[in-house]
Amino acid sequence: MESRRPPDGGYGWVVVASAFFTVGLTTAVLKNFGLFFLDIQNHFGVPLSTTSWVTSTTIAMFHLGGPVASALTLQFSQRVVIMVGGLLTTSGMVLASLDLSLPWLYLSMGILQGLGISFSWIPANSMVSHYFVRWRPIAYAIASSGECVFAVMFSPFFQWLIEAYTWQGALLIIGGLQLNLCVCGALMRPLETTQSPAQETKDCLEGDDATLPPKRKTIFQCSLLTKPELFLYILFAIFAAAGFFIPPLFLVPFANSLGMDKYWPASILSVLALADLVGRLICGWIANVRLLRNLQLLTMVTTLLGVVLLLLPISHNYWVILVFASLYGFLFGCVVAIHVTSIVDIVGLEGFDSGLGLFMMFRSIGGFIGPPAAGWLVDQTKDYSTAFYLSGLCLITSAVFVVVVDSLLQKRKAVEAEVHQAINKPEDWEPGKVKPKTYRLFTTCSNSWYRTSPHGSRRFPSHFYSEAHLLLLKLLKNVSAALKSALHNFLKTLKVSSAAGCFVELLQKTSLNHMQGPQDSHPNETVQKPN
Repeated sequence: MESRRPPDGGYGWVVVASAFFTVGLTTAVLKNFGLFFLDIQNHFGVPLSTTSWVTSTTIAMFHLGGPVASALTLQFSQRVVIMVGGLLTTSGMVLASLDLSLPWLYLSMGILQGLGISFSWIPANSMVSHYFVRWRPIAYAIASSGECVFAVMFSPFFQWLIEAYTWQGALLIIGGLQLNLCVCGALMRPLETTQSPAQETKDCLEGDDATLPPKRKTIFQCSLLTKPELFLYILFAIFAAAGFFIPPLFLVPFANSLGMDKYWPASILSVLALADLVGRLICGWIANVRLLRNLQLLTMVTTLLGVVLLLLPISHNYWVILVFASLYGFLFGCVVAIHVTSIVDIVGLEGFDSGLGLFMMFRSIGGFIGPPAAGWLVDQTKDYSTAFYLSGLCLITSAVFVVVVDSLLQKRKAVEAEVHQAINKPEDWEPGKVKPKTYRLFTTCSNSWYRTSPHGSRRFPSHFYSEAHLLLLKLLKNVSAALKSALHNFLKTLKVSSAAGCFVELLQKTSLNHMQGPQDSHPNETVQKPN
């Protein structure tokens, strides 16, 4: 049978191209929602804060829909869920173009569009991870770069659509473009789920749970939250998201507060987007070369990103701000390129879909808290620098959680390596390590039909199996003898107790008859009490 192991190429690059367009038609569209703000505000005559709830609702549904998208992916397939997401995004834009009311936009552009983006973005990233192992970092970097490329292209294109066809017509045309998500989903060919017995055994023992053959999980694994590594990584996501969403909102106002012309800050955002693209590709390549572990690289770039944001407020002219914005965009792209693929290192490929859904859901907390908290600080201090200080501190704090996660994973791998050495090389076992005999009996008995070590295809020595079988039979024989002896003693005690009970009952009856005999022979005689 065909193996389920990722092909690491071939049709996988078609999947990467499809994911590239999927990301571009979802998150890049969301990034340019701000172009519609003023037109919607003037059309309905409402405050800008009321209009901003359209984008806030979309972002909320994008993140909160993560577990639902992951569960549907596990139940059906990435292809089906992406195509459903394409229909939802198109429906949201087409219904929004009807221009019925502002709450109608909350429902269409907010809820439907947000769910559609979630149903398309999450399975697309999942598919890339399932198709690649060796080239996974660079493949994901290429796929995620669609957000940067399409964001740069969509900005002038959407502006032209609004001027030519009004914002209602622009939404209708954008909805038609997003219908191409169904084509992208159709290209997501699922991997074969059947495996040869040998390959199934090898995949089982190379995973985290190396005891039983793997089964296809068709439900969302909320139990992954019990893994301390994933829980800490979710805390990283919350703090990192709080820092991520602050700079794009306050960078232009900060530049304007320094007296710069209004066109210069707009060019800063363009440079930031290009630096983001370069950062994703370069960091994906570095992660693929494996000079550092993914979590080590993530810790380094996240810390540097926090330091850059802490230093950004010291700049007081356009060129210095441009340099810091470029560094921010580059490092932000580096973080985005590897922070999702690192989930595979924590929960494995089998738990990636559920782990990504949980990651996205809890990340929304940081996105909701970060910008309002930064806005409150700016209102209190009348200084935009405080927003960047908060963002930098959040990112540095998030890097601390990544350090702890990496430490826990390395300790777990060290224990697995120690156990592997105890099983395969008992002569090299040293005091203080896992005792080979104790572990050998457990592991060999539970995996005796595999004949494969937990860390590769190396076979266990044959004497391990004979020794384990003899020990197991001896153990069962001793247990059986002990149960037989206990049962015999219990029955013996029960018989003795029964015989003793019968003898005591007989004595009681005899004594009672002896005492009642004279009274029965003289029933009418009364006994007189002595005076």
